[in-house]
Amino acid sequence: MADLPNDTGELDVLIVGAGLSGIYQLYHHRKLGHSVRVFEAQSDIGGTWRNNVYPGARVDSEFPNYQLSMSELWNDWTFKERYPGWKELQEYFHHIDQKWNVRKDISFNTKVVAASFDQEQSRWVVTTESRLVARPRFLVLCVGVCSKVYTPQFEGLDTFGGACYHTARWPKEGVELKGKRIGVIGTGASGVQVIQEVGPQASHLTVFQRTPNMALPMRQKQLDSKEIENQKLIYPTIFRRRLQTGAGFSFDRYPKSFDSTSIEERILHREDLWALGGFHFVVSNFKDFNTTEHGHRETYNFWRDRVRKRIHDPVLQEKLAPPDPIHPIGAKRLSLEQSYYEVFNQKNVKLVDLNECGISKITSKGILTDDGTEHDLDVLVLATGFDSLTGGLADLGIQGVDGTSLAEKWANGVYTTFGMTCANYPNMFFVYGPQAPTAYVNGPSLIEVQCDWVAECIRYMKYNDFLAIYPTHKAEAEWRSTIMDLGSSFAKTVKSSWYFGSNIPGVLYY
Repeated sequence: MADLPNDTGELDVLIVGAGLSGIYQLYHHRKLGHSVRVFEAQSDIGGTWRNNVYPGARVDSEFPNYQLSMSELWNDWTFKERYPGWKELQEYFHHIDQKWNVRKDISFNTKVVAASFDQEQSRWVVTTESRLVARPRFLVLCVGVCSKVYTPQFEGLDTFGGACYHTARWPKEGVELKGKRIGVIGTGASGVQVIQEVGPQASHLTVFQRTPNMALPMRQKQLDSKEIENQKLIYPTIFRRRLQTGAGFSFDRYPKSFDSTSIEERILHREDLWALGGFHFVVSNFKDFNTTEHGHRETYNFWRDRVRKRIHDPVLQEKLAPPDPIHPIGAKRLSLEQSYYEVFNQKNVKLVDLNECGISKITSKGILTDDGTEHDLDVLVLATGFDSLTGGLADLGIQGVDGTSLAEKWANGVYTTFGMTCANYPNMFFVYGPQAPTAYVNGPSLIEVQCDWVAECIRYMKYNDFLAIYPTHKAEAEWRSTIMDLGSSFAKTVKSSWYFGSNIPGVLYY
């Protein structure tokens, strides 16, 4: 693509981010005839699936939910697996590009570093790292929740003599891991995927765990052509159904309450959900299974007992599937696994419980724990996640009309309206971010709902010659109160979670 001039002129809409939400937002504004451009910090489309290419990386929404609903995209596209991996997802993005030619309106390697609103002109002035300036009337932020990597401040990390990789910054060319001594810090979603992938090929694998992961069986499988053909007959119905369910999947909560059912019905229903795999076990469980003490306890016991049968060592059973739940099952977005628990039966795999013995420092040879043990490593994998939800947005240097940056505005708690707009930030929208159901839903479903709303709002404003829109502080306070009420019961029991901001020191999401 040809280089752009230093000034891109007065756009109708500037979109930041060329992941699924940015591309879908671009699709809307093209149809509406708006002048539109996308600034993307990376060198290609794909968003999180451009960066997350670590061993085992794959989506947790099952086929066919994780895709956009337009028929021109799915008519001649087929995923090969029930849960597509990163390679297939990158192919899907390039399929979208072939259909819509999105690249012609995207400026790659273009990182936004500052933005302020010119009230006289009712336009944003957006500056990039390369000093490119855009003056859009509307600014739509589509940076998602996985754009700002988080690496804890481990003492001595820079002294490690082996290879060190964060899962979200994995080399595109891959890493040779066979026969290596590997350490993985973190047992969240990326940690689970890496551990079950590298365990069988490492000479030795040491897993450093803070919180046990209540991972669910994925039931991964290859899709056959007949199954795909039958599914496509009802794709329109599936995609409409996504918008009718609480989590944006084509399946929804079981309509009965926990207490209204017999023990036999509860057992058989849970067995059915367990056999289906994936999120069925939580999404389609009893409608109050995790809001009553005995409901979530009985559900947890069901999970615990089935997981423990897969782990040979009684000590590891206690650490990977504790007798008592760390938090209500379903309070955090659960990870999906294929062989995670079996990996710990291998003689070459060791689990270090960081609650019993923390990391003292990183050395040139590996990791020194508080008990004085040095764990020698060739490769250190940091599966430590992201400064999610607010991190990527706050880093863009966006300033409100009162001179307050987003980072400053949210320093003592997040305030938004509907998780899409902010007071004192006129004509600015963001999707798949804070104070939206981002952490609990199927991504494409939420993306389509939010992007549809943003595009319709902009269309309405342009049609009626409205200059600017932003919510009041009162509306923000009311929405924050609503979000806090919804999340308060979970926040009390989930001590560390990326969607409460509690995984990042100094961040106060609530």
